[in-house]
Amino acid sequence: MKEKISIFVILLLYIGFLAFHYINANNKLVLKVVTPTIIQIDINNNRKLDENETICIPGVSSYTSNLQYYINEIESISSEDGLAIGYLADEFANSQLTYKKVKLKYNGIKRPQCTEAEIIVENKKYSDILKSSGFAIIDGKEVNEYAFKKIKSKAKSLNLSIYNHISNKYHKLNCKYGQSAHDAVVLPEKELPKDAAPCKFCYIKPTNKNKLKTKILLPPPTILSSGNMKVILADYTQVLKPDSSCNHTVCKEFLSLVNNTNETLDIALYGWTEIPKVKKALKSAERRGVKIRIIYDTQSYKDNYYPDTEHLIKEFKNTKSDEIAGKKSLTNALMHNKFAISDQKKVFTGSMNFSKTGFSGFNQNNILIINSTEIADIYTKEFEQMYSGKFHNLKENPNQNSIKKLDDSNIEIYFSPQDKSITKRVIPLVNSAKKNIYIPAFLITHKELTNSLINSHKRGIYVKIILDATNTSVRHSTVKELKNAGIPVKVENYAGKLHSKVIIIDDKYVITGSTNFSNSGENKNDENMLIIENPKIANFYSDYFEYLWKKIPDKCLKFNPPAESKYSIGSCADGIDNDFDGKIDKDDEGCK
Repeated sequence: MKEKISIFVILLLYIGFLAFHYINANNKLVLKVVTPTIIQIDINNNRKLDENETICIPGVSSYTSNLQYYINEIESISSEDGLAIGYLADEFANSQLTYKKVKLKYNGIKRPQCTEAEIIVENKKYSDILKSSGFAIIDGKEVNEYAFKKIKSKAKSLNLSIYNHISNKYHKLNCKYGQSAHDAVVLPEKELPKDAAPCKFCYIKPTNKNKLKTKILLPPPTILSSGNMKVILADYTQVLKPDSSCNHTVCKEFLSLVNNTNETLDIALYGWTEIPKVKKALKSAERRGVKIRIIYDTQSYKDNYYPDTEHLIKEFKNTKSDEIAGKKSLTNALMHNKFAISDQKKVFTGSMNFSKTGFSGFNQNNILIINSTEIADIYTKEFEQMYSGKFHNLKENPNQNSIKKLDDSNIEIYFSPQDKSITKRVIPLVNSAKKNIYIPAFLITHKELTNSLINSHKRGIYVKIILDATNTSVRHSTVKELKNAGIPVKVENYAGKLHSKVIIIDDKYVITGSTNFSNSGENKNDENMLIIENPKIANFYSDYFEYLWKKIPDKCLKFNPPAESKYSIGSCADGIDNDFDGKIDKDDEGCK
């Protein structure tokens, strides 16, 4: 009898496995809404757009603000009204489809640029959703006349412009120069870059009497000196293209660190991009007798993400990679640190990679420069472990997590993977929050941290989160769970990466460093994390968070802007592969 029950249970489990596999195989992820009726879907489940993955909805059309696809669908509607209606239609379509799992029902018709298919989302036909919304048009007539009238009325109240990323000019919706621009997007005027200029053909230069009233959101301070610690925040909303000039504050600070080092300089870097001034300073330091040691991640250059790393390590003799012979799984973990120790007295650390996108301020990063022999000693001991060949889970736990006093700050220092800092320290701090929790982060995939944030929100703590656009659709992203729980989460819409890994709690604690809020960040990679108790520093971080929150439009609470597209400011003219699909700017589908 027991054998029969066991066989029955095994069969049920097997059937369940097959059903789970079937469901997942038939559910496809929506990658991007091109227009409300042209949708790009990950049909082969490789998390990127390939040929034959563009779907057209049969038998129905709609207005769109995508200038490359705009057609005046109804004769009585002006192009100005049509683009405004299209802006609302695009927002609606994105809210219904972006990054959702859908099913496809093909009708056998293939067009030159797409394949026709009905999309089933949450057990409903997307075409029916479009029809009931009022955005659907069939044979030049609105399907839902009553809803369309309300949409048209709302569209007239929008204050929209056509913004050209390349020329940095904005146009009225009916301007022929704006409509014909290659790299242009329809935006509310409040979302225009503050340095954007009006098109001289469609905007009359205002006099003092009729001068356009615009609110300029002034950035808060991005540098704070607090005794023996300096904090620098890179405002990536002001830098829309990376360069190698080393003119940004973060690069100048690192140059100063190198130039003022007299004996030893230990550098732990995930990846390296050639910055001439930094390279020259390092070589100059070596010539004057400074012993330079470098540890680096193997995968970052072997995967061609930071190919210049290989050039750097050839220039210096004291280098060590995290490659562990015969242990592929350990080697595949990341040496993800980004810190330097000068003369065993000063520590330069934070979220910034030693790269063009980091040193130029193109990515949003946070950097700490700490003048303390005690803290430098802690980082040196961690560096020595790795330099001796002990990376990842081979490292020992030095048990040095006691609170260090530095001026007005209490500082705790943790290293992954040995310290399990998210589980043992970050989550308890989140659980004990009394007022607010602000998080500007590259990603959140850590399930237990996500649950603690949701529970904090439920008990009345004010939780707000900003996440980077590249990571909202990664396999373990918890952005959907956070949003479904009612937590306000904005997905940023700038060309650079929101690369910080920060949590601000009760305007008292700041959690920062290189550690992403992920299982890998806690349990696999080599990382460093600092927890700083200092209200002055916490308020400094909070002010920047609120500034960034206001700069990112409220529509990004519901809509996730693709990282390389007309919806991410500057991403189609920065020379960077923002979404890691091998295509840049005009060659990327999002910018066409």
